[in-house]
Amino acid sequence: MFVAIGIVILLVMVFGGFALTGGALGPVMHAIPHEMLIIGGAAVGAIVTGNSMHELKAFGGGFLRAAKGPKHNKQDHIDVIILTTRLMKLLRSEGPVALESHVQDPKSSAIFAEFPRLLGNKPLVDLIADTLTLIVVSSGTLEVHAVEEVMDNAMKTHFHELHEPQHAIQGLADALPALGIVAAVLGVVKTMGSIDKPPSILGGMIGSALVGTFLGILLAYGIVAPIAGRLKQVNEQDEMIFHAVKQVIVASLHGWPQPLVVESARSGLGHAFRPGLSELLDAMRGR
Repeated sequence: MFVAIGIVILLVMVFGGFALTGGALGPVMHAIPHEMLIIGGAAVGAIVTGNSMHELKAFGGGFLRAAKGPKHNKQDHIDVIILTTRLMKLLRSEGPVALESHVQDPKSSAIFAEFPRLLGNKPLVDLIADTLTLIVVSSGTLEVHAVEEVMDNAMKTHFHELHEPQHAIQGLADALPALGIVAAVLGVVKTMGSIDKPPSILGGMIGSALVGTFLGILLAYGIVAPIAGRLKQVNEQDEMIFHAVKQVIVASLHGWPQPLVVESARSGLGHAFRPGLSELLDAMRGR
């Protein structure tokens, strides 16, 4: 929502300010469709050239994710700590055999079923299930640092894929000013072919050409780059829930008391998603 509001404010202030200072919007509006055809077409061509179908889908999804915001809310972060803590408690109290059915088929697990929103995040569920499956099949003989390293590697791969659309969108923002110059140069070439026209006509043609440079810079620094920045924020916020899972599992394997396990996971969350310790402990008792 804030993305759309910000773009509206940007356009109103730029074009409104231009009009208030005596600028004529007519020639600008007349030139925008033609310049956008060149700039937008070149941008689409460059994006298609540099990406596979998988990356193109992720690229389009990146704009949607930037507009929607983080995937998980504060309650989801509370739930994931409770879920992982319960699974580790089951492992500790009843052994690997009791845990096995839950981690081999999370969708059929009574414990996972209590958290349907978390089940919708497949990479998150896979991180929990795959890590605990390793512990189950090893009968608890794995060293804690080895489990932590495996989780770090899985998270690194997922985060790398998560950030690919943001890098692609930022790359587009970096390219747009140059593509705007391409459109402007073509406009100048067109103007030079009409050098015998009266100054009033030449002035309009040069002004139209300069709209290309204006659009490239406006789109890059006013819209696309801020969207890339917002997507980076969303990605970093979406990563926190994975770190909470890792902290619960690693701290539990170290044998820490449950309140300390919970606090180690809670304290690593950002302030927007971090529950109070008493709130989290009360939620765990309620479950």
